[in-house]
Amino acid sequence: MRFASLVTIAATTLAFSAPAYSQKKEPSHAGMHGGQHSGGQMNHAAMQSSPGAEKAPFDLQFLDTMSAHHQMAIEMAQLVEKRSSHDELKQMSKKMIESNEKDIAQIKEWKQEWYADKGDALNMKMPGMMESMKGMSMEKLEAANGETFDSMFIDSMSRHHQGAIKMAQTAASKAQRKEVKDLAKKIVAEQKKEVAQLSKWKQEWKLAGK
Repeated sequence: MRFASLVTIAATTLAFSAPAYSQKKEPSHAGMHGGQHSGGQMNHAAMQSSPGAEKAPFDLQFLDTMSAHHQMAIEMAQLVEKRSSHDELKQMSKKMIESNEKDIAQIKEWKQEWYADKGDALNMKMPGMMESMKGMSMEKLEAANGETFDSMFIDSMSRHHQGAIKMAQTAASKAQRKEVKDLAKKIVAEQKKEVAQLSKWKQEWKLAGK
């Protein structure tokens, strides 16, 4: 299974957690986001923007796209507990999972309240979305352990966070609703802090080049 499978499981998981990915729309999403593998993972590389996403309200585009982005981070972070050699990284990953799950739950509530009559607006062209996935391989992460895994995970998650930061910075200035602006600002602050910590650990643990 390649890292690319993560993007689509993000959208598929959201089919059961947010109005934009409701069960009644599941058939069209299955076709749009790629088929499911026997192991329950989806083909991440096949993920595409929702039809007409760029015409949807910007706030809705951001909520849908950041939800998928968060779910990718959750899937990566779930690998840490059994593969990392550092307790600090394990604790951070648990916090990442909790924070991202909380954000997704909040997004679900807002979408139900504000956009119940709207379709999906997942936009793969939003600033930062595609950049956050470059050079990543879930297959390699799953095959690694110890410090080799830690180095790969830090590099991958840092790049992923940078994509989220870029997307959220755009939303902080472009979103219409204050709630969305506030969420975007929170994401920027949290993920900048995590990127800095990950970089510090990589240096302290002498992981460069692993």
